[in-house]
Amino acid sequence: MPVDVIMPQMGESIFEGTVTRWIKKVGDKVERDEPLFEISTDKVDAEIPSPAAGVLKEIKVGEGTTVQINTVVAVIDAEGAAVAPAPAKPLAPPAAAAPAAAPPKAEKVVSMPRPPAAPAEEIKIRSSPLVRRLAREHGLGLSTVTGTGAAGRITKQDILAAVASAAPPGRLPAAAPLPLPTPSAGLAPAAFPREKIYFGRYEVQPLSVMRQRIAQHMVMSKHTSAHVYTLFQVDMSRVVELRDLNKAAFEQKHETKLTFMPFFGRAAVEALRVFPIVNASLDGDKVVLHTDINLGFAVALDWGLIVPVVKRADEMSFLGLQRAINDLAERARAKKLKPDEVQEGTFTITNPGVFGGRFGLPVINQPQVAILGVGGIHKEPLIINDAVAIRSVVYLTLSFDHRLIDGAIADQFMAKVKAQLEGWEEKIL
Repeated sequence: MPVDVIMPQMGESIFEGTVTRWIKKVGDKVERDEPLFEISTDKVDAEIPSPAAGVLKEIKVGEGTTVQINTVVAVIDAEGAAVAPAPAKPLAPPAAAAPAAAPPKAEKVVSMPRPPAAPAEEIKIRSSPLVRRLAREHGLGLSTVTGTGAAGRITKQDILAAVASAAPPGRLPAAAPLPLPTPSAGLAPAAFPREKIYFGRYEVQPLSVMRQRIAQHMVMSKHTSAHVYTLFQVDMSRVVELRDLNKAAFEQKHETKLTFMPFFGRAAVEALRVFPIVNASLDGDKVVLHTDINLGFAVALDWGLIVPVVKRADEMSFLGLQRAINDLAERARAKKLKPDEVQEGTFTITNPGVFGGRFGLPVINQPQVAILGVGGIHKEPLIINDAVAIRSVVYLTLSFDHRLIDGAIADQFMAKVKAQLEGWEEKIL
């Protein structure tokens, strides 16, 4: 009997997903829970297992197509009957689908006043944060837009269509796949001349869904936060010696790798306790001070970058933090993360030094207000007690949002991180 394969809901705030790759093709035999296809959502990339054993009879949604959750994307012949693959033909995305568009992050009911005829009366409009932001940027009231999504939800395409219909004659609406916040001067960013891009010999490749979302988030962060940077040199000799002495015993006893990352994580936690403003977020003219310290750790993937989050890192032991970091990193590379494991971070650590970089100037991971960049650990000559000594040195950078954090606080925070690392006292075994 046929079994429908549906687009799963990868979390309460996920309402659509993009099919990025079919691991199996029509006619292939599949086992129950065997990876069948890959999807990309606003939060994670994931492999989706087959709901039944049998033969893949039909693929209904092509690669690169974005569809609503619970949409049937394929059919499996659960009885395993031989299936003759139909002649391959391109699967065109539905007209309403926009592969390059970032999926809405969350659906929730928002109360908005009606037009002036009934200013005190409220109506309920189903929309996502992305949709509401686009509407604000274009000065569009959601009550004037007809939603075409599930249960009348207003989609990004509905907003762009409304903007296009309201554009003055002869002027093209801003409907680029990577929407930018409207500059304060009110001037839309001009497109770079195409003749400056397409010249000589070249190859055109589509931007992956993950890269599109990274692009959106990075540009949005630069338009949101007033980025300022500070750089500190840290003598890591004590930590390096401690790790070298205990690495083998640690890994044998606890059956997990011992890396440098939990040292930086623990130092950051202690500094965040002393300077909670660095663990905050901004909501307009309000400062949101987070009680929990949820550390995000950037993980480089072959196909992009993701930041899984260790929740309540301030309550963990050194071993607990190391286990959590290793587990999240391994599952990120295997596309096994859950959506809630990449949400609710309050402070992020990224490690460009793993590839040999001395230091980096990372972009703040919104809606956070700071990010710590960890360079590579290298041997360098340092002056200690008027004598030259060869020490293990790392350069740490803090990118911080000057709207909330002043340079004095940022430097004091970094001085605390430096002191924790250089004077490390916590036992790791």
